Amino acid sequence: MNAPHLAPVAPPAVSALAPLPRGRGGLSFTEALSAALGALNANKLRAALTALGIFIGVAAVMVTVAVGAGARQQVLSQIQSLGANLLLVWGGNVRMGGVSLGAGQRANMSWDDAQAIPREIYAVQVAAGAIRQQQQVVAGNQNWATTVTATDPDWFVAHDWTLAEGRFFTVEENMAGRKVVLLGATVAEALFGEENPVGREVRIGATPFEVIGVLGRKGQNPMGQDQDDAVVMPYWTARRSVMGSSRAFARAVSTISVKVHEGEDMALVEDELRALFRQRHRVAANEPDTVQIRNLSEIAATRDASARTLSMLLASVAAVSLLVGGIGVMNIMLVSVTERTKEIGLRLAVGARPADILKQFLLEAVLLALIGGAAGVAAGFALAHLLGGLAGWPVLVQWDAVALAVAVSGLTGLFFGYWPARRAARLDPIAALRSE
Repeated sequence: MNAPHLAPVAPPAVSALAPLPRGRGGLSFTEALSAALGALNANKLRAALTALGIFIGVAAVMVTVAVGAGARQQVLSQIQSLGANLLLVWGGNVRMGGVSLGAGQRANMSWDDAQAIPREIYAVQVAAGAIRQQQQVVAGNQNWATTVTATDPDWFVAHDWTLAEGRFFTVEENMAGRKVVLLGATVAEALFGEENPVGREVRIGATPFEVIGVLGRKGQNPMGQDQDDAVVMPYWTARRSVMGSSRAFARAVSTISVKVHEGEDMALVEDELRALFRQRHRVAANEPDTVQIRNLSEIAATRDASARTLSMLLASVAAVSLLVGGIGVMNIMLVSVTERTKEIGLRLAVGARPADILKQFLLEAVLLALIGGAAGVAAGFALAHLLGGLAGWPVLVQWDAVALAVAVSGLTGLFFGYWPARRAARLDPIAALRSE
């Protein structure tokens, strides 16, 4: 009697995307990486949607860091454009009939006060008094309303001004009241266009002046004012020819710019200035100061702190996006473990070690996060420049932040992928093969 013919029983299918271990050494890193890539390739849409959460988080981090760092740099450059290590002194507050008229309304500072500061305070490099007035400047058939500053040559040192053309006026020209001026870049363009104005003549009021220089560009100050919309002339020229003076205030100045030597304590110099003015103005101990002093370093620190706080707030929002993306990776990896239970059971049954299973699933999670992170860096870079161009924001890409964003995305995949990978590695082979 012939035995019944039995059809061969096919073994459970093994995913071609998850090769079995070779020998007792288990999966090599290359084999585990190949298996992880194969598994992701088999589910492209799901992998893309999983990486989307990491993509959004990293892109948000990139935009936050790039725009935040650019904003901080712009603030600091604006402060530096006013002059490094600079203290500005104004006349004290005036009150009439109980009403405050504001700082600078009292003509209580003089040219002599400014000259005394470097002599009396060792830490001061230069001090320059100045007066300002709105004037109409005329050149040929062109005219321009601007701020005219009358000062001495030390003012250019205090405010770190450079020259685009020509030269600065000298101490001798100031004391002699020579009719010479320097134009800011904005004024020079408005009056002379592309022509070089050095050696040309302009009129301020009814007085002709020779243009001896054009100041280098500085752009806007922290208050949004165009620093290049300016004309600078010698102090004594202005007093005698343009702005005039009364007999009582013939030597008055409205502001004094005080530049402190590098490395000196600005707060200490500020205290010494207050004491000096109280002494020179004979202020009693129970009376308020006659001047107000503004430390631009403090303004820079305050604005920088504000920019840092905003950057940290935005970075926190981006971190939440990364957290959500990491949870998405974990959920999808758990689904993947459930779908591939039989495959995992078969591999364990034929000799794969739990460490091999753990390695492959961890690599899948890390690859998902790294792919999303890399795409997020590229998108964040492009979006930061797009937003910067549309809104006029500065953008500063910090490559250490780029590397950190990618590393964090990989660590996110490692952290949130560990539990699903550990769950896969601890499956019982018999129970896994029997699962439906």
